Amino acid sequence: MLYDPFDSAQGHSERNRTMKKILILIIALFGIILGIVLAQNYLKNNTSFFTKLPTQTIRDKTFKLEVAKTDKDRETGLSDRESLPADRAMLFTFDKSDYYSFWMKDMRFPIDIIFINGDTIVTIYENVQPTPQGQSAVIYQPKSPADLVLEINGGLSSKYGFEEGDKVKIENL
Repeated sequence: MLYDPFDSAQGHSERNRTMKKILILIIALFGIILGIVLAQNYLKNNTSFFTKLPTQTIRDKTFKLEVAKTDKDRETGLSDRESLPADRAMLFTFDKSDYYSFWMKDMRFPIDIIFINGDTIVTIYENVQPTPQGQSAVIYQPKSPADLVLEINGGLSSKYGFEEGDKVKIENL
């Protein structure tokens, strides 16, 4: 069948096919963009777009957590960074309560180190400064055994009024 430009039924059908192709192209492009956004989120946060980040709340302040579960994660901690967003924290988890030691080796910014046993803060070291080059690192341990250690930006414990004995709520861990 030859194309007849004066046949409106044939022209209408041709336009419909073209519109369908354009619509399919737009949907495919949207899918590709969504895939890129989801992949970037996963690479940045190591979580899926649909997975809630773990959080920890002390008093009325909630922090989004990065969790250090492996020995390698615990050893590196925050030492590979220049800073930490104010609403973020690193949580170190341990299988049992003990007197775990922390230090500021290779750190680039001050932090508060909060030792937690169960759901209760047992020790807070405020505004701990990085170890100067060439000096021995100070070792920080809790006053009593702890099974969690939270690192937040230096000075936030004081700013928010955190105290030993405060209760801690963890979600999505």
